Amino acid sequence: MRVDLHCHSTASDGTDTPAELVRNAAAAGLDVVALTDHDTTRGYGEAVAALPAGLTLVTGAELSCRIDGVSMHMLAYLFDPEEPELLAERELVRDDRVPRARGMVARLQELGVPITWEQVARIAGDGSVGRPHVATALVELGVVPSVDDAFTGDWLADGGRAYVPKHETDPFEAIRLVKGAGGVTVFAHPGASKRGRTVPESAIAEMAAAGLDGIEVDHMDHDADTRVRLRGLAADLGLLVTGSSDYHGSRKTVALGEYTTDPEVYGEITRRATGAFPVPGTGGI
Repeated sequence: MRVDLHCHSTASDGTDTPAELVRNAAAAGLDVVALTDHDTTRGYGEAVAALPAGLTLVTGAELSCRIDGVSMHMLAYLFDPEEPELLAERELVRDDRVPRARGMVARLQELGVPITWEQVARIAGDGSVGRPHVATALVELGVVPSVDDAFTGDWLADGGRAYVPKHETDPFEAIRLVKGAGGVTVFAHPGASKRGRTVPESAIAEMAAAGLDGIEVDHMDHDADTRVRLRGLAADLGLLVTGSSDYHGSRKTVALGEYTTDPEVYGEITRRATGAFPVPGTGGI
């Protein structure tokens, strides 16, 4: 069984529609794929409707969080998308995305970059606008060679020249809200130091004590030494270990299923969840 538990669609900052994502996941030989768009569940309906036979969909989201000034992402799986408290928090984060992106465009213009809001809005389409859309605009303009190159101190990284903060959830509150909605929480790419400052292990231990279920270890932004260290930390804290592509379509070079989760861990995630259940494909439309 091949399980990829972290993928994005055009509902946030991926380039595949939800329908394309599930079809491409099946074509890549996956048995299970998770749709984890940023702070939104808007892609669920389309993904379920197009779900091919033989592929199971795990519904989820990647929640924007911040602790002690450090930005982090929390993967939430199989929660009730209509649970009022978690829904209200997701909407609060999502509603702050447009003014934040407009602010980054304004800062880039001040730096002499000929970017426009209309360009970023076109790239985002119907998705939840975010830094990757601004980064894609910088690539289009020839300012940087790739999206990853936009996430530096010169441009969009935390604290960078064009960085603008947005509302982000306290991770302990995120754990509480997801648990209250019957979901399971996994700290996404906790050792991705190339993205900026990372959360210290002491804080991860505190999250584990507060109910964090797991950490994402096998990820494109973790080198071999980081993976060894994180596996040891997970063992010490009794956390589940996941692996996933963090697929964004053509916006990143990683392929669907390039990193995967052990089927036994996937089984444990489904056992812990009470807010929703994995959806088996019936052939799609």
